[in-house]
Amino acid sequence: MRQIPLAIGPEPEVGFDSFVPGANAAALTHLRTLAPAAAPVYLWGPAGSGKTHLLRSLARQAREGGQQVGWFDAATPPPSPAWLPQAGWNLVVVDRCEALDAHAQHAVFALFEDAAAHGVQFAAAGTLPPVDLPLRDDLRTRLAWGHVFALQPLGEAETRAALRREADRRGIFLSDDVMDHLLQRFPRDLAHLLGLLSRLDRYSLERSRQVTVPLLRQMLEVDGADGAPAGADAALTP
Repeated sequence: MRQIPLAIGPEPEVGFDSFVPGANAAALTHLRTLAPAAAPVYLWGPAGSGKTHLLRSLARQAREGGQQVGWFDAATPPPSPAWLPQAGWNLVVVDRCEALDAHAQHAVFALFEDAAAHGVQFAAAGTLPPVDLPLRDDLRTRLAWGHVFALQPLGEAETRAALRREADRRGIFLSDDVMDHLLQRFPRDLAHLLGLLSRLDRYSLERSRQVTVPLLRQMLEVDGADGAPAGADAALTP
């Protein structure tokens, strides 16, 4: 019989302070100190390089400053009122630009033009540089207008340090064997690895067992090869 775990600490909030910069310090500094209505910003890099984390951090910083934010993602189905510019916005954010379909591209172009006309900050991200995005030419050009930052995934030492820090925050003893197993079995996508660590924390609490490689293997057998519950979609943050 499984035990009901005690309440564990809250998940760490996404913000600039929780971002591990690695080789991406320039992008972090730029976004943290972004002046109102500055030039547009575009972030690109592979999954796990921190694009969405930085965009969410920028949106959080704006909201905490009393500003209004419009957030758009390729998964938002256009055409929809959700894609229309709104009066009072101070920041418009578009994530996963590489996946925008024809309707979404039209909507994002309109959002960009409206933001430029009204002095609204615009920030976007994708897995490819603007010139290589599978988008209409005028939108690719707009995304390349301002500051473009190429993000790099964390190196092994930085990934280990981030996992160790999160394990310490949760009160988990994370042995080198468990760390090695995580890094050898999965891509070094920090968002994915932190999600696995969160599930492993709960799994160990449910069974009143220490975090070990056998426990991790057992969890993976139950949840599936990628660490997500069988039949569920893994929500990974790029």
